[in-house]
Amino acid sequence: MSKKTGSAAINEALAECMRKDPNVFVFGEDLIHALFGVTRGLVNEFGPERIFNTPLSESALMAAAVGASIQGMRPVLEIQFADILSISFDHIVNSAAKMHYLSDGMVKCPLVVRAPMGYGISLGMHHSQCVESWFANVPGLIIVAPSTPGDAKGLLTASVDNDNPVIFLEHKKLYYLKGEVPEGYYQIPLGKGFIHREGKDITIVSYSFALQTALQAAEVLAQQGIEAEVVDPRTIRPLDVDIILQSVRKTGRLAIVHEAPAFGGFGGEIAAVVAEHAFSSLKGPIIRVCGKECPVPFGMETVVVPKTEDVVTAVKKLMAK
Repeated sequence: MSKKTGSAAINEALAECMRKDPNVFVFGEDLIHALFGVTRGLVNEFGPERIFNTPLSESALMAAAVGASIQGMRPVLEIQFADILSISFDHIVNSAAKMHYLSDGMVKCPLVVRAPMGYGISLGMHHSQCVESWFANVPGLIIVAPSTPGDAKGLLTASVDNDNPVIFLEHKKLYYLKGEVPEGYYQIPLGKGFIHREGKDITIVSYSFALQTALQAAEVLAQQGIEAEVVDPRTIRPLDVDIILQSVRKTGRLAIVHEAPAFGGFGGEIAAVVAEHAFSSLKGPIIRVCGKECPVPFGMETVVVPKTEDVVTAVKKLMAK
């Protein structure tokens, strides 16, 4: 183990995957100089045939990734901002997600689409959204949202090795976050959540960088006598329903924290699963602490995302009922 940034951890994961499998190649916009430093230096080892820059045509890039994957390659495509996945939407949801089903299992589509999402460097409303719920309603897609550098590396290697299309959402703040990262090639199973902090009074479910906010809130709550259990599902699809239900059945309360707005956000699905399968265990209503219902404003992005004090206030209010 060594402490590394999320950017360095993802860089290591890509290198490990490319060394392991010659069919893995990485392409996208500005990969050589790398806006966030994630792919910087990889061309020196693997050359311009396996990692290369492309024109700004996201729809064409996604179509190329789908075509390469069904021909036996394992493309890793970087879309420079997750918001721009909207331009590639048709090829993701109507081609990649359905290829295996359409072919009666004869065709695989093993591609990974990496995309930075969320706030962090004040890029305004078109480059700061959290987009996991855009794709959550599409069977056939795997959606990954790592919250720590170690998870980012292990989940990415597992994603590249998977035979299905994966949307791998990297929060911009994760790139600069330091954490323990195992050396060498390793995988974290997709669809298996993790309990970052155990507690008995309330379950907080969160993912991506919002998990860091949830953990900070849990520290504050502990000082006030409230022990929160913090659960990270790690993947949106498949969702580790069991780890969430087991925690809620133990604590009897649930708070969901994510950066995207509450309406139509993935927290609603988590709440529905708990309401359907663990309603009798609940001691109070399920609460969501989410982003505000507005575009992310330039220069004021921290105003619209959930903060530590928002989570603490919401949990204390629920505990008082």
